[in-house]
Amino acid sequence: MLLQESETLELKTSTSELKEAVISICAILNKHQRGELYFGIKNNETAAGMEISEKTIRDISRAIAEHLEPKVYPVITRLAVAAKQCLKLEFSGQTMPYFAYGRAYIRVGDEDRKLSAKELENIILEKHRKNLAWDTEPLKKAGLADLSAAKLKKFVAIAGLNYKSPENSLEKLGLLAEKHLLNTAVLLFGKDPVKFFPNAKLRCAVFGGNDTAVIIDRQEYTGDIFYLIEQAQDYILKNIHLGMQVQGLYREDIPEIDKEAFREAIINAFCHRDYREYDAVSIAVFKDRVEIRSPGGLYGGLTIAQIKKASVSRRRNELLAEMFYRIHFVEKWGRGIPLILGKEPAARFKEIAGLFITVFPRKSAAKQTDPLQKTAQKTAQKILTLIQGNNSITTKELAAGLSLSVRTIAYTLQGLKKSGLLARIGGDKGGRWKVL
Repeated sequence: MLLQESETLELKTSTSELKEAVISICAILNKHQRGELYFGIKNNETAAGMEISEKTIRDISRAIAEHLEPKVYPVITRLAVAAKQCLKLEFSGQTMPYFAYGRAYIRVGDEDRKLSAKELENIILEKHRKNLAWDTEPLKKAGLADLSAAKLKKFVAIAGLNYKSPENSLEKLGLLAEKHLLNTAVLLFGKDPVKFFPNAKLRCAVFGGNDTAVIIDRQEYTGDIFYLIEQAQDYILKNIHLGMQVQGLYREDIPEIDKEAFREAIINAFCHRDYREYDAVSIAVFKDRVEIRSPGGLYGGLTIAQIKKASVSRRRNELLAEMFYRIHFVEKWGRGIPLILGKEPAARFKEIAGLFITVFPRKSAAKQTDPLQKTAQKTAQKILTLIQGNNSITTKELAAGLSLSVRTIAYTLQGLKKSGLLARIGGDKGGRWKVL
């Protein structure tokens, strides 16, 4: 029997090292939540053996009970190693952080190291994060009748698993907790997820310009998460320009924004969004860009600079991300952002008011300018030229000089002031213009 100390295994020569043993149990639990410890084996991996009585076992149990918090109840077994009597302790626990003799420890390699205040804080925060994770919460008011067996069978087949029954498949996927469906199960396979989650929606809109002033089209979709992802993709494709190239005898449509790039952004939006926020994932199609908006912002202290430079990710919904990984929707290595930038280098990312927004500039906007916009720009330039020649010129004089209506001149002047290109010093009478 070959034993070697590691991050989950500790060797002690005898119970003279009982205090150190309790500390090792604490350190291993804080790092891995389970482990083994042997009495009677030297740290050079040779069996020393020891005298074992009922009192020996009681002393070990008492030391662990009195000096390790929260309580842990190890399984203690007698065994022979190289014909010498030893004790094996198997222990596990999920209620981190653990404290031995009033201090918290962490396992690093085969050593036990005291936790700093910051490390202890991180363990506590991580514990609460897992306990509060939306995707792993049981949904007690939902039952198997609320799921689509067809959707579940299709998923199981793509994931390469055998389908026996809904219960069996859900258990294999880790989507049941004490016979209750988890939120993720209903979001993925629910017949009508919005019945339980009012924010399980997709909102889409097309705007007439580069802002939200004029709405041309607005749609709202409900359904399982896979349906919403497909609807988001289709909506973008319907409302952006398509180019064309010929491959052999066939014509192939080429969207102005790479399909793989915006599909990745859509999947990320649904996978990493905060489902405790009432808001929905949104698609906004403007004349110059497409925005994919996800409620919740970046997670785990990540910044936009970090996700662009390094292939790292912190996932708000670990279980949901694992389900996506099973059917090859996402990868575990944080490659979503590099993939987007590899396909669309001009893509931008921003966080505003709790939203994470992926912005894809539209190539059609760079190639052509709205004729009306061109006319407005020319009018504005002519007005600025006249004002530079006479900063006391009136609106009526400008209208007469350009053969335009007073209303058009007033509207353009207002726009120039809002844009910071023009200022009015003084009142309408006796005042003057200043070109900025």
